Amino acid sequence: MRPADGPRTEAPCGRADARRNSDRIVRAAIEAFEDAGIAVPLEEIARRAGVGIATVYRRFGDRDGLVRTAFQTYFAEEVEPLALAAPEERDPFRGLVRALTAAVDTLAAHRVLLAAAKESGALSVDIAERFMGPLGEVLAAAQRAGQVRGDLVVRDLAAIVVMALATARGGDPGRDDRRRYLALLLAGTRPSAQPLPRLTRPLAVDPAAGRASPVRRGG
Repeated sequence: MRPADGPRTEAPCGRADARRNSDRIVRAAIEAFEDAGIAVPLEEIARRAGVGIATVYRRFGDRDGLVRTAFQTYFAEEVEPLALAAPEERDPFRGLVRALTAAVDTLAAHRVLLAAAKESGALSVDIAERFMGPLGEVLAAAQRAGQVRGDLVVRDLAAIVVMALATARGGDPGRDDRRRYLALLLAGTRPSAQPLPRLTRPLAVDPAAGRASPVRRGG
């Protein structure tokens, strides 16, 4: 992921260095959260990234800013490909179920990053919706086949992921709880004569608008 640059004007080589620093910090943050827990100091993340603590604050503003960027990076690299693969399933409803289940499982598997995202407010329907835009094609196919209700939108699918993750806890190693509640939420997507209430905000025309690109691996 490429974090947004500040208002400073930088020479091309300076911008490239800033991007590399940001990439290293985000990678170090994801690893540090998993290794050392949610309370890992920013100084430790800076040390792992090989930068000064001032660089961390300059690039991300504060701890929550770094957590949000790290979580969005993970979403872009690990969850968005699941949405992109959904059309490969011949049965569109099965494709939706597989993508949503895999998204919940991969996010819940990174318990510390997930906890940090919840604490910082990074786990939100808005963020999930950005990276689940590719499910729109599969959702439309399932609606044409009469497999799901016609008033569902991609934002509803993103909300299902976020709600299912709210049930994720360390004392559920068999994933029974979140699988149960995910199944309950998915049952609500089936066709119904009762229309859903209106969304409180207009839908984005382009679900990928404003989406940040994943960070480069390696290098």
